[in-house]
Amino acid sequence: MYKKIKDRKEVNSWMPAPKISFWAGMTESLLIVIAIISFCVPVYAQEIPTSKQQIALSFSPVIKRVAPAVVNIYTRTVVRQRLMSPFMNDPLFREFFGNQLPQGLTQKRVQNSLGSGVMVGANGIVVTNNHVIEGADQITVVLSDRREFEASVITDDKRSDLAVLKLKTKGETFPTLALADSDDAQVGDVVLAIGNPFGVGQTVTMGIISAVARAADVTGSDYNYFIQTDAAINPGNSGGALVSADGKLVGVPSAIYSKDGGSLGIGFAIPANLVRTVIESASHGGAVVRGWLGLSAQTLTGDIAQSVGLNHPTGVIVRELHKQSPAREAGIKVGDVILAINGRDIDDEQGLHYRTATAPINSMLTFTILHAGEKRDVSVKIIEAPKEVTKSEISLTGPTPLSGARIANISPALAQDLGLPDDSEGTIVLSISKGSAAARLGIRPGDIIVGINNQETHSVSDVTAALKLSANAWRISINRGGNVITVVVR
Repeated sequence: MYKKIKDRKEVNSWMPAPKISFWAGMTESLLIVIAIISFCVPVYAQEIPTSKQQIALSFSPVIKRVAPAVVNIYTRTVVRQRLMSPFMNDPLFREFFGNQLPQGLTQKRVQNSLGSGVMVGANGIVVTNNHVIEGADQITVVLSDRREFEASVITDDKRSDLAVLKLKTKGETFPTLALADSDDAQVGDVVLAIGNPFGVGQTVTMGIISAVARAADVTGSDYNYFIQTDAAINPGNSGGALVSADGKLVGVPSAIYSKDGGSLGIGFAIPANLVRTVIESASHGGAVVRGWLGLSAQTLTGDIAQSVGLNHPTGVIVRELHKQSPAREAGIKVGDVILAINGRDIDDEQGLHYRTATAPINSMLTFTILHAGEKRDVSVKIIEAPKEVTKSEISLTGPTPLSGARIANISPALAQDLGLPDDSEGTIVLSISKGSAAARLGIRPGDIIVGINNQETHSVSDVTAALKLSANAWRISINRGGNVITVVVR
């Protein structure tokens, strides 16, 4: 007979352990682990969204805060237009007047244009693009609350395509937009473009930063160093705001790449750090003062990079140094490669010019250079471009081929104003009188006179001395855009 089992303790004491298969043991262990995890990890119940914030991400709080600081700009320009007779193109009519056509009548015509701007000073200081207000006779600024104010120009800087305006007010205080450090902008950052496209009214579009430090010749300015974005930018957005997700001004939209005038998702904005430099200059009298290095450089190609011991083309190689260059004083030599400034990589000439232009005068910058195959850091003081002390400008007269030309010595300050390389020297033509001998010879403003009758000319005094010498023929050599042209006049 079998013994009756009374309790588990008694069974354990005398019954042999049951045989459990391997897989059964694994299953039991897995169930125990799941039970422990379920007990330790809290379970969240699914809920239906009950607020707008839970339903969708919204930038409306940012827009409400920054939109009042973005303004619309309307300009009015009066131009004179010549009234042409239909007979003006008739050969017989022209012959009757001996090809000296009458001037005819003129009429006034008003041109209106629009753009955008950003309020950066609570006292009514607005920054916009220079091409928005260039040549305007009247500027009207319209705020987001529809108030209108006349504005005057404090600073118009063609080189950066930026302008600073001052509203004509009676002591009102205005909302402003803070400037971000545009060097912190990264590809992929969300940005908002705010402006007045096509004059439809204030409009907000969203995108990302597509590229930083983009060197693109799209505005005609000397500082082709932009932030690229795919946020929709159209005509009328110029001078407005490119805003970061935290509501700061990253850049000022200035140009777009387009085949038909509409947005293709390739827009360019002037970085906020360059905008800050122009605003600060305007607050100290209006004239934009930029740093000067006194050197010219060339972007490295693959072949040049290999020749100096670099694995890939990066940086710029120094070609020439002005005798007053602070870079020369710091020990930088021709042939050195500038790799970075204050830890920021320098990839091309535009990047070098940008870093110099946005540095405060008398500040010290750390240049990382490659000298004789060795990397090292050099401290360079950024200074204001030197000006000539003595008078160096003159208008040429008399029986010479250059009569009617106004010429001047190229000082570092003049070279900077004219957008010439920092190391430029010599004598430059500033203007030409209409109908003069120089005009008939084909001399143009911007030409650099490098020689007269095989004599080198390095200054105004060299030019005037050479022109005083009698000659049966004149041999004039000029540098035009890097090419030397020689003209012979008998």
